[in-house]
Amino acid sequence: MPVRALNGIDLVVRKGETLAIVGESGCGKSTLAKVLAGLETASAGRVEIDGTEVASKRVESRPLELRRTIQMVFQNPDSTLNPSHSAGYAIGRALRRLRRIPKGEAGSEAARLLGVVKLPADLGSRKPDRLSGGQKQRVAIARALAGNPDVIVADEPVSALDVSVQASIINLLNEIQASREATLIFISHDLAVVRYVADHVAVMYLGVVVELGSVADVFAPPYHPYTEALLSAVPVPDPDAQGTRIVLEGPLPSATEIPRGCPFSGRCPRRIGPICDETPPPTRQISSGHRIVCHIPAEELARLQAAGFSPPPPTR
Repeated sequence: MPVRALNGIDLVVRKGETLAIVGESGCGKSTLAKVLAGLETASAGRVEIDGTEVASKRVESRPLELRRTIQMVFQNPDSTLNPSHSAGYAIGRALRRLRRIPKGEAGSEAARLLGVVKLPADLGSRKPDRLSGGQKQRVAIARALAGNPDVIVADEPVSALDVSVQASIINLLNEIQASREATLIFISHDLAVVRYVADHVAVMYLGVVVELGSVADVFAPPYHPYTEALLSAVPVPDPDAQGTRIVLEGPLPSATEIPRGCPFSGRCPRRIGPICDETPPPTRQISSGHRIVCHIPAEELARLQAAGFSPPPPTR
C-alpha cells in the first residue's frame, strides 16, 4: 500500500530565518528534510528555493550550484563520517566537489572551517574514532559549511549528544546562521531546544502540519491539542510552576491507513465527537502567521487551556 509520509505541507521560510519542525518519531520530519536535500524525491507538489524547483530532483541530478546551496547536517555523525578518512579529508573533499577548490588549497580552507566551528586546525588529521561526539558533530557542520550554503538543513543535530554538549552545538548553529544570514531548517522533537533556536515553528503529526507560527505564538495558548501534549512533556525549571502532564494513549496511526477525519483524533484528549473521526479539520487562522488545523474553535481552545488544563510554557 502507498505511504503518505507528507500530506499537504505548505511552508515558507525567508532568508536568514530559522524554521523548526517538531513532532514525534514517524511524523515525517526527516522525510521532509531528505526531500529538501535531494536524498528523496516528492511524488507530487513543489519545493522552490529562490524560484528553483527542487522537489523532483535527487541530489546527484542537481546542478552544482544547487547542491552547494543546500547542505545537510545529520543526526548521527558516526554514520556520516568515513572512519577510514580524517576529519580534514572529509571537509576537503566537500570543498573540492562543491567549490572546485584545488587539492593543494583545500587543506588551508579546511583548517579555516575547523576554526569557524571552534576546533583546532590540528584536529583535521584525526580520524573519527579519535574524536568525541561533540567534535564529530562540529566536523559535520564544518563539512556542511564547505559549500558556503544558503540553506542548512539540520536533522536532529543534537539528539545523539550529551546534554552538556547540546548547548554548545546549538549556540554554534545560531552563530553561524546569524553571521552568514543563511536559512536554517532545524528538525527536532525537543521543544525546549526549539524555543531557543527558532524564529518559527511547524508542528507535524502523521505527515500533516497541525500548527504553524512564530515561537511566541506556538508557545502560548491557544495551541493545537497535540502541541499542548508536546509542551506538557517539557521540563520546566521552576519548582513552583503548576502544570498537567498530558499522556497520549494509543499507537501512532499507520501512514498507510490515514484516518478519514483528523489524523490526531484517535489519541486526542480534547476530541469533541464523531466529527473528529469523520471530517478533515479546517485550518483556523489564529492571528497573522499563526494557524491551527483543528475542529475546536480557537476561542474554545483558549478557554480550556486558560482553565488550567495545559502546562505553562517552558522558559529558557
